Amino acid sequence: MQRVDTPEILDSNDCPPAEVAASLRDISRINRWFGGVATTRKMVERVASVTKQRNFTVLEVAAGFGEVPKIAARQLARKGITIDVTHLDLKFSHLLPENRSVVADALALPFRNNAFDLVSCSLFAHHLAPVELARFGTEAFRVCRRAVLINDLMRHPAHLALVYAGFPLMHSYVSRNDGVASVRRAYIPEEMRRILSSDAEPARNIEIVRHFLFRMGVILWKTPATRGRAEMGAETTTAFPVSETAARSRSAR
Repeated sequence: MQRVDTPEILDSNDCPPAEVAASLRDISRINRWFGGVATTRKMVERVASVTKQRNFTVLEVAAGFGEVPKIAARQLARKGITIDVTHLDLKFSHLLPENRSVVADALALPFRNNAFDLVSCSLFAHHLAPVELARFGTEAFRVCRRAVLINDLMRHPAHLALVYAGFPLMHSYVSRNDGVASVRRAYIPEEMRRILSSDAEPARNIEIVRHFLFRMGVILWKTPATRGRAEMGAETTTAFPVSETAARSRSAR
C-alpha cells in the first residue's frame, strides 16, 4: 500500500469550530479505546526504566485536547512516575483553556535546547511530509533532554478497512474523512527509520515498536538506551541508528 498524502479537514482553516471540537472528541475516544494512550504510556515507562528517573517534564506537540498525556499521566502515577505536561499546538482552537499551553509551530519550537525531559506527540507525524518529519525530529531532539516519543499510526490495508468499519463510532464527518486520510498518509516503520536517519550527524539510537491495532511507538534517544527493549511489552521491537535533518510544519492534533 503506497503512501498517499491526502489533506485532512482538521488541518485546514475552513473547519467549523463545532466540527473541530467534535472531531477532537472522536480522536480522544479512539486514543482511549484503541491503543493510543497505552502506546505513549509504555514509551514513558521505557524511558523511566532506562534512566531511573521518575519525574519528567513533557512537551506534548500537536496536543489538541491533551487527552493522551492526561490519561497516561494518571496511569503512570499508579506506578510512581509523574509527568508535568506543557501542551503545544499550531491552532489555538485545538487547545483547552485549562491546560498549560503554547501556540507555536512544531517545526520551529520556541524553546531553548534541552528545555524538557521528553518531547512527545500523538497522531501528528503522519501529517508531515518526509522533509517536515525530519525537521520535526531535529527540533524535538534539540529541545529534549532524554528522548523524543512519537506515537503514530502504521499504514496497512487492514487498518484502512478497520477505519471504514469504525465509521459508526465517529460523530463528526471530519473524523470519517480524516480517519481514512490519516491511514493513507501514515508511515510504516521502515519509512520512519529512513526519514529520521541521516549521515549529517553521528548516529543516535531509535527504537520502533509495533503496538495494538496498527500503532507504532518511536523513541529517539538522547540518553543512551542500555536495557532490554522487550521491557516495552510490544509485539515487535527494532533498533535503528538515527540522527537529524531539515524543513517546515503544518497542523496539529
